[in-house]
Amino acid sequence: MNKNFKYCIASAFAMTVLLGCSSMKTPATAEVAVSKEAVDNAAVAGGAEFAPAEMNSAREKLALANKAMQDKDYKLASDLAAQAQADAKLAQGKANSAKAEKAANALQDDIRILREELNRANSNK
Repeated sequence: MNKNFKYCIASAFAMTVLLGCSSMKTPATAEVAVSKEAVDNAAVAGGAEFAPAEMNSAREKLALANKAMQDKDYKLASDLAAQAQADAKLAQGKANSAKAEKAANALQDDIRILREELNRANSNK
């Protein structure tokens, strides 16, 4: 009975270890998928144009995360995916900021032109 108890304990320990290892696969897979979506969103937002260094970094880290997934190094894959996601979000933020600044500058130019036209119109009266 003592021998059976030891086998049960060893089996339970082995199952716990296996479950722990397999549970790391799911978060890494999800993290890589979320990071890919973040990179795609940053690209659509204009990250390559307005934040090329951050976009390149995000893409490189995502590629490394995918490689780590293939190598079944789920911890590394998760870490790289998180870094890729952060880089992609930074690129998207920079792109959005640059586009907003560009739009604000265009609006300021339009306002300046309207004021000049109003001043001309008022001076001709």
